[in-house]
Amino acid sequence: MTIHPRSLALHGMALAGLLLLAACGKHENEAATTPPAASTTPAPAVAHTAPAPAASTPAPAAAGTAAMPASAGTSASATPTPANVFKVDQVQLGEAVTAGYKIAKPTTSFDASQNTIYASVATTGTTPGATLSAHFSYLEGKGEDVTTISQTIATDGPATTTFKLRNPNNWPAGKYKVEIAIDGKPAASQTFEVKAA
Repeated sequence: MTIHPRSLALHGMALAGLLLLAACGKHENEAATTPPAASTTPAPAVAHTAPAPAASTPAPAAAGTAAMPASAGTSASATPTPANVFKVDQVQLGEAVTAGYKIAKPTTSFDASQNTIYASVATTGTTPGATLSAHFSYLEGKGEDVTTISQTIATDGPATTTFKLRNPNNWPAGKYKVEIAIDGKPAASQTFEVKAA
């Protein structure tokens, strides 16, 4: 029986994928949030990344995992071509997410008693490691920062990263904004409203 180098490499990659999958979720990225006028400190915010389903190629071994960057594939070039530039494709907000970390029912209006708000960021392109961040701010009055959550991701195609913002108390009514940045550079934003209870 002859073992080909290509088969050996594929088996090694599969084993590495299983090891990454086993370590998944042990170091979730969390950030404390402090919304304006909250009487107690809210629970931490969390970011999760999952690769989008592949269009015509099979998904890597670590596909669909929480708090795990989408896996980087092999490519002929270390720098992305213009067609593969890593960018934000869409930002959606909602009260719940699916197993693939996409918003179940997109909305831009929340009740003050809605303790958890999700921002789902769909990205396209290739990156060996980029920092995707979501900066939440309260736009009423002087305008106040609520929190910034960051997640480092590596992907070779479409991926979805979800940021979870939690507050055990009612949110102050008014307009809010989430600004998405890639490596500190603005990439997209979405405004939303919290209605009085």
